[in-house]
Amino acid sequence: MLLQEFVAWTLVTLAAVTLTIAVARRFGVEVIIGVYAVLTVVANIVAVKLISVASVVAPAGVIVYAITFLITDFISEVYGKEAAKKAVITGLTANIVYLLSIYAVLQWTPAPFVGEEFERAFNQIFGLTPRIVFASLLAFAISQTNDVYVFHLIRERTSGKHLWIRNNASTAMSQLIDTAVFITVAFYGIAPVWELIVGQYLLKLLIALLDTPFLYAGVMVYRALKPNVNVGEG
Repeated sequence: MLLQEFVAWTLVTLAAVTLTIAVARRFGVEVIIGVYAVLTVVANIVAVKLISVASVVAPAGVIVYAITFLITDFISEVYGKEAAKKAVITGLTANIVYLLSIYAVLQWTPAPFVGEEFERAFNQIFGLTPRIVFASLLAFAISQTNDVYVFHLIRERTSGKHLWIRNNASTAMSQLIDTAVFITVAFYGIAPVWELIVGQYLLKLLIALLDTPFLYAGVMVYRALKPNVNVGEG
């Protein structure tokens, strides 16, 4: 995949997420928390496919997962810290339920008419490696919690101004933590950890920079529709 294609797909996904923000205005924060949880699960499902972006190898879920930080930042900005923490807990719970469900399904005996090739392919795609599962859940819990904490810390220090600073700073730090924790725990001793961390983090950092205008757009739309809501400036 060319870098231009990667950027294009990222922008399309960002636009779709921004649309859910508009929907959330009518139906409440539960809608966007639900979308957030779904995206975290989807990122795990499609992660089995590896893509190459400008010679950097990354899981196909890198775009979807990176954008979940945009959602927690929006929830933090509009609905507050507790709502953002609720989103993280919901996302973590959704992933645990998904992983346990997949593990159970893998134990079931397939129907007699199901071919061995299909069953083998299914197990290969959805087969769960304990080390990978642990790394994924650990990285998710630490990085997403850090994102909420740092976002609100900067918000307090800047008196609610300069949204772009807290968005980019919290996301950049949290993405680094997520990438370093996951790759180190999952691949230490079996793959070039440092190269994987640097390459994937650069892609995630690019997404973080691209999402800033969309976060502003989402907050501005929400503020226009609900002018009594106290959101950050700058």
